[in-house]
Amino acid sequence: MSADLLSVEAAQATVLAGVDPIADIDTIAVEAALGRVIAERVTAATSLPPWDNSAMDGYAIRSADTAAATETEPVRLTVVGEVRAGVAPDVRVLGGTAVRIATGAPVPPGADAVVQVELTTPVDAAGGTGARGRDAAGPLPAACLVHAAIRPGDAIRRAASDIEVGTVVAEPGTPVSPAVVSLVAGAGRAAVRVRRRPIVAVLATGDEVRPAGSDLGAAGIPDSNGPAIRALVREAGGEPLDLGIAVDRLDDVEARLRRGLAHADLIVVSGGVSVGPYDVVKLAFDAVGHVNLWRVAIQPGKPFTFGRADRDGSRAPVLLFGLPGNPVSSFVTFELFVRPVIRRLAGHPRLHREADRAVLEEPVSKSRGRRGFQRVVALRSSDGTPERDAAGRVRVRLAGGQGSHVISALAAADALAVVPEALERAEAGTEVELRWLDRG
Repeated sequence: MSADLLSVEAAQATVLAGVDPIADIDTIAVEAALGRVIAERVTAATSLPPWDNSAMDGYAIRSADTAAATETEPVRLTVVGEVRAGVAPDVRVLGGTAVRIATGAPVPPGADAVVQVELTTPVDAAGGTGARGRDAAGPLPAACLVHAAIRPGDAIRRAASDIEVGTVVAEPGTPVSPAVVSLVAGAGRAAVRVRRRPIVAVLATGDEVRPAGSDLGAAGIPDSNGPAIRALVREAGGEPLDLGIAVDRLDDVEARLRRGLAHADLIVVSGGVSVGPYDVVKLAFDAVGHVNLWRVAIQPGKPFTFGRADRDGSRAPVLLFGLPGNPVSSFVTFELFVRPVIRRLAGHPRLHREADRAVLEEPVSKSRGRRGFQRVVALRSSDGTPERDAAGRVRVRLAGGQGSHVISALAAADALAVVPEALERAEAGTEVELRWLDRG
């Protein structure tokens, strides 16, 4: 590795140094907290279930009444009422009786079990029998035949069998997933305290860059970096702030950076970080703060810049990220260096993508001395499951052209294959680290 290029690990350590989760807390509805990180110890406001309830449609009974029941010699029980879900029972189960009950309905007093409707036959007032195991809809039968011995507790969900009131259901630092939404809401909590999303100001630069959909003229290109980075920010758990597109002039870039400094926790700039005559982002970073590192031993994405801008008072400094202008380089450097910072600010316990092992199905070339991040797709079986070889490694092939401008291959990729610095060419069959782009 060249002496003036930082390793991936050194660069990651630099950008994460001194970065702590944001202290600001929002209290919001549980459903709206999806993707946020819990900032309090959440306890159950109610037991779950709050009362004994039926796990099936059927009849609430006394189990002892069915001790002698068999398929051919069922026990007859008189049906004395029914209980619907959401309604408190107004009937008691006595010896020799049954109460029709719906799934989720409270178990009536006197019952110690529920027999599922499939094990019963309805009997009308005249003694006629209906279809065995019919559904529990329709008029209430006069009686039912039970064709099996039922044990105490069968088909009853006991009160507090899942959660007891006062139990801790989520600790600080828990990411809010749909399952956590279900758990916290089910525990009776309508709102939860979560960490504020990091505000990430996004600035695209370049005299040639035009808003997508606008007239490109003779020498313009559509802005893909701005929309892509804002999407990456949202996916990482941040709140994007659009600073627009700056031309390659120091005054324009600096003015937009200063606007971002007033509101953002970090600023991400794409383009203008290399060594060309119009690459002014480093100068702009030095004007509003200071540059901490420049250039990392990766491919694509070597001209990566990072700095900090101090703020008045006790507020943490604004973190400044300068990403290459080529869209694939911008994406890769965001994944490696910006995404972990956003996730730490948001309070996520896991900063990096899920890692795996893979084996190359075709040769890959890159520059010696730089760690390569190749855009690859996993070979998949007919049901979509990634194929693995006998050693458990995912079989991968290139997603397309590996040039730093080839957005189509980036969009097709579902992972990055990591090729070590020492290799200039990795042959088919080489084992590599895999970073899934759709996991974690």
